[in-house]
Amino acid sequence: MAADRLISSGSPYESAIGYSRATVCGEYVHVSGSTATVEGVLQHEGDSYGQAKIAIEVVIAAALAQVGYTLNDVVRTRVYLANVEDMDAVSKAHGEAFGDIRPAATMLAGLKFINPGMLVEIEADAWRRAE
Repeated sequence: MAADRLISSGSPYESAIGYSRATVCGEYVHVSGSTATVEGVLQHEGDSYGQAKIAIEVVIAAALAQVGYTLNDVVRTRVYLANVEDMDAVSKAHGEAFGDIRPAATMLAGLKFINPGMLVEIEADAWRRAE
């Protein structure tokens, strides 16, 4: 079954790889893995906290906003870390964004990213009842 709507960030990788920044399926929005890459440039190299903040507050929030959703609608996140030592810094950024929302969450560490400067990647699922 195809998604109701595909959300694009304009990245050339979306068509090359065959994915969307996010998909809308009924009342759900599924946001693909998001890094601190803004307009093709990795932000906060070497700073996992800064990268997590950008991934959440800029990249994920922008994808959700395209369909009228906000971070308050997030019900699940998946956080991927290159280094387990970054858990506390990334957890802090996650908590600042989602502390009152408290979505279901998963965090994995010890992963290699395509860009070795990337320290964190975050996926998000949002849900809101149709009005």
